[in-house]
Amino acid sequence: METQRQSKIGRLIQRELSEIFQRECQPLCGGKMVTVTKVRVSPDLSNAKAYLSLFPTAGTDEVVEGLNKATSQVRFALSKRVGKQLRIMPHLKFFLDDSLDYIDNIDNLLKK
Repeated sequence: METQRQSKIGRLIQRELSEIFQRECQPLCGGKMVTVTKVRVSPDLSNAKAYLSLFPTAGTDEVVEGLNKATSQVRFALSKRVGKQLRIMPHLKFFLDDSLDYIDNIDNLLKK
Protein backbone atom coordinates (compact mmCIF):
# COMPACT_ATOMS: atom_id res chain seq x y z
CA MET A 1 0.00 0.00 0.00
CA GLU A 2 1.40 3.35 -1.04
CA THR A 3 1.33 6.29 1.30
CA GLN A 4 0.02 9.64 0.16
CA ARG A 5 3.56 11.02 0.00
CA GLN A 6 4.74 8.15 -2.20
CA SER A 7 1.87 8.65 -4.62
CA LYS A 8 2.46 12.42 -4.82
CA ILE A 9 6.15 11.97 -5.53
CA GLY A 10 5.33 9.25 -8.07
CA ARG A 11 2.95 11.55 -9.93
CA LEU A 12 5.50 14.40 -9.86
CA ILE A 13 8.24 12.17 -11.27
CA GLN A 14 5.84 10.76 -13.87
CA ARG A 15 4.87 14.21 -15.12
CA GLU A 16 8.45 15.49 -15.26
CA LEU A 17 9.84 12.32 -16.88
CA SER A 18 7.26 12.53 -19.64
CA GLU A 19 8.32 16.11 -20.40
CA ILE A 20 12.00 15.13 -20.32
CA PHE A 21 11.41 12.30 -22.80
CA GLN A 22 9.47 14.62 -25.12
CA ARG A 23 11.87 17.54 -25.09
CA GLU A 24 15.37 16.73 -23.86
CA CYS A 25 16.11 13.03 -24.28
CA GLN A 26 14.66 12.27 -27.71
CA PRO A 27 17.89 10.64 -29.00
CA LEU A 28 17.74 8.15 -26.12
CA CYS A 29 14.23 7.10 -27.14
CA GLY A 30 15.31 5.93 -30.58
CA GLY A 31 12.59 7.78 -32.49
CA LYS A 32 9.79 6.14 -30.51
CA MET A 33 6.97 7.84 -28.67
CA VAL A 34 7.51 7.20 -24.96
CA THR A 35 4.68 7.41 -22.45
CA VAL A 36 5.33 7.11 -18.72
CA THR A 37 2.35 5.10 -17.51
CA LYS A 38 3.18 4.66 -13.82
CA VAL A 39 5.94 5.49 -11.35
CA ARG A 40 6.19 3.51 -8.14
CA VAL A 41 8.35 4.93 -5.35
CA SER A 42 9.82 2.83 -2.55
CA PRO A 43 8.72 3.57 1.05
CA ASP A 44 12.06 5.23 1.87
CA LEU A 45 11.76 7.38 -1.32
CA SER A 46 15.21 6.33 -2.54
CA ASN A 47 14.18 4.17 -5.51
CA ALA A 48 11.64 4.74 -8.27
CA LYS A 49 10.42 2.26 -10.87
CA ALA A 50 9.11 3.95 -14.00
CA TYR A 51 6.89 1.90 -16.32
CA LEU A 52 7.08 3.00 -19.96
CA SER A 53 4.79 2.37 -22.89
CA LEU A 54 6.46 2.69 -26.30
CA PHE A 55 5.00 3.18 -29.76
CA PRO A 56 5.73 1.61 -32.23
CA THR A 57 6.20 -1.61 -30.30
CA ALA A 58 8.99 -3.09 -32.46
CA GLY A 59 12.37 -2.98 -30.72
CA THR A 60 11.12 -1.73 -27.38
CA ASP A 61 13.50 -3.86 -25.31
CA GLU A 62 16.52 -2.09 -26.80
CA VAL A 63 15.06 1.33 -25.96
CA VAL A 64 14.33 0.36 -22.35
CA GLU A 65 17.80 -1.15 -22.04
CA GLY A 66 19.34 2.04 -23.46
CA LEU A 67 17.37 4.18 -21.03
CA ASN A 68 18.53 2.02 -18.12
CA LYS A 69 22.13 2.54 -19.25
CA ALA A 70 21.58 6.31 -19.48
CA THR A 71 19.83 6.54 -16.11
CA SER A 72 22.37 9.04 -14.77
CA GLN A 73 21.66 11.45 -17.64
CA VAL A 74 17.89 11.20 -17.15
CA ARG A 75 18.27 11.47 -13.37
CA PHE A 76 20.36 14.63 -13.78
CA ALA A 77 17.73 16.22 -16.04
CA LEU A 78 15.05 15.23 -13.53
CA SER A 79 16.99 16.66 -10.60
CA LYS A 80 17.30 20.02 -12.38
CA ARG A 81 13.50 20.13 -12.60
CA VAL A 82 12.43 18.83 -9.17
CA GLY A 83 15.55 19.40 -7.07
CA LYS A 84 13.87 22.07 -4.96
CA GLN A 85 10.86 19.84 -4.20
CA LEU A 86 12.67 16.62 -3.24
CA ARG A 87 15.35 16.24 -0.63
CA ILE A 88 16.70 13.01 -2.12
CA MET A 89 16.53 12.26 -5.83
CA PRO A 90 15.46 8.61 -6.17
CA HIS A 91 17.45 6.14 -8.23
CA LEU A 92 15.54 5.39 -11.43
CA LYS A 93 14.87 2.01 -13.02
CA PHE A 94 12.85 1.72 -16.23
CA PHE A 95 10.53 -1.15 -17.10
CA LEU A 96 8.40 -1.91 -20.13
CA ASP A 97 4.65 -1.62 -19.52
CA ASP A 98 2.96 -4.03 -21.89
CA SER A 99 -0.53 -3.70 -20.43
CA LEU A 100 -1.83 -1.93 -23.56
CA ASP A 101 -0.62 -4.82 -25.74
CA TYR A 102 -2.26 -7.25 -23.33
CA ILE A 103 -5.57 -5.35 -23.47
CA ASP A 104 -5.40 -5.24 -27.27
CA ASN A 105 -4.75 -8.98 -27.42
CA ILE A 106 -7.72 -9.72 -25.13
CA ASP A 107 -9.92 -7.43 -27.20
CA ASN A 108 -8.92 -9.21 -30.42
CA LEU A 109 -9.61 -12.60 -28.83
CA LEU A 110 -13.05 -11.50 -27.69
CA LYS A 111 -13.95 -10.21 -31.16
CA LYS A 112 -13.39 -13.65 -32.70
